[in-house]
Amino acid sequence: MKSPVVIVGLGEMGGVFARGLLRLGHPVYPVTREMRMEEVAAAVPEPELVLVAVAEKDLHPTLEAVPTPWRDRLGLLQNELLPRDWQRHGLENPTVISVWFEKKPGQEFKVLIPSPVYGPRAGLLVDALEKLGIPARELDSPAALEYELVRKNVYILTTNIAGLVTGGTVQELWQDHRELAIRVANEVMDIQATLVDGPLDRDKLLAGLVEGIEGDPEHKCMGRSAPERLERALRQADEAGIEVPELRRIAEDITN
Repeated sequence: MKSPVVIVGLGEMGGVFARGLLRLGHPVYPVTREMRMEEVAAAVPEPELVLVAVAEKDLHPTLEAVPTPWRDRLGLLQNELLPRDWQRHGLENPTVISVWFEKKPGQEFKVLIPSPVYGPRAGLLVDALEKLGIPARELDSPAALEYELVRKNVYILTTNIAGLVTGGTVQELWQDHRELAIRVANEVMDIQATLVDGPLDRDKLLAGLVEGIEGDPEHKCMGRSAPERLERALRQADEAGIEVPELRRIAEDITN
């Protein structure tokens, strides 16, 4: 029998990975809100992987509570994730995937582009997703991972925040409101540069944004989390002391 895998959080995304891992032959042990991680860790002290698939707001409390035997076996997949998010918890080398497929209740997954993965158990996640017909690819360096995480953040934040003004699909945003999208993307990249503490390849990131848009042109711009994403971006801009006039204009427009 193959080594077990623990999944913390069995929502839509956690369920997808559970299916793929089960098809690979790995026993899967869930940790739900009603369960204590310490109790599961006592029963499964050496899993192949502990995949954290909780909501974004629950990430840091979850990482703070991860039992010691699991700390070097973690996999992370949250949106708006950056290296500083695991480094603040003393985690040095988790397996991280930038998820580029969508899974909604009652619907099958929808792939935009292949999902990049990096870390000691990247191959396991690539194989699990491929069992479901979801394309994924293994990255070769921490720098490549950082770029992919920033790229996903630029896509999510740009389409969500600009979508508060335009509504509609990402294709409509790019075709009909491109100047707005580029202004928002540039301010998002200003913020991301402060969060990774280094310069960004903006042309490459914009090309990555377009690749995501072309991967699913009918994807809706504005999800339920869009106002929270805008509020968080403004808070990060304030903390970094940078000007983001377009984001502030959008915030004023949606509150008036």
